[in-house]
Amino acid sequence: MASRTSTLKFFSLLISSFAFFQMAMAGDPDILTDFVVPQNGTVDGNFFTYTGFRVLVGGAPPTAFKVLKASLAEFPALNGQRVSYAVLQFPSGTTNPPHTHPRSAELLFLIQGSLQVGFVDTKNNLFTQTLQVGDLFVFPKGLVHFQYNADSQKPALAISAFGSANAGLVSIPSTLFTTGIDDNVLAISFKTDVATIQKLKAGLAPKP
Repeated sequence: MASRTSTLKFFSLLISSFAFFQMAMAGDPDILTDFVVPQNGTVDGNFFTYTGFRVLVGGAPPTAFKVLKASLAEFPALNGQRVSYAVLQFPSGTTNPPHTHPRSAELLFLIQGSLQVGFVDTKNNLFTQTLQVGDLFVFPKGLVHFQYNADSQKPALAISAFGSANAGLVSIPSTLFTTGIDDNVLAISFKTDVATIQKLKAGLAPKP
């Protein structure tokens, strides 16, 4: 009996350890050095500096929703550091359509204007808030969320921080309607007709 109990405890510990290991591996891979040296081997202060946001200083406001990113693709020094950044610009009446970040939560800080934000959890509960300047809002990792500037007069500006150098982006409209999923599948899924699906696809098609 004691042997059986010990065996069960061992397997329970093994399963728990495996689950913990899987959670630990779910984020960016760990590194065993201070930073990841680029292939060309050149590292100085320039390597750790990103200047892509300088365009925001004195620049003309955009006419459509715009995101400026400092992720692994734009800023290689972030490799292994588990952080990234984005600046979100919202002209009046624009939205950041429903999307997810599969590899990170998002912490949004509103620095200008107001924003309606929200996310849907895995039980289909919708959590919304209207943010004012100085507010922070967290979008949990992997959940569908959005931001919308409902103000018809004033733009909004926000900064988002991520716990991954490559948080990833899955845009719900683009994923559903621009990737070649069969019209019949979408029509049945949304309880509508093929003509409606084709109109949605046409509206999301790149403009010539």
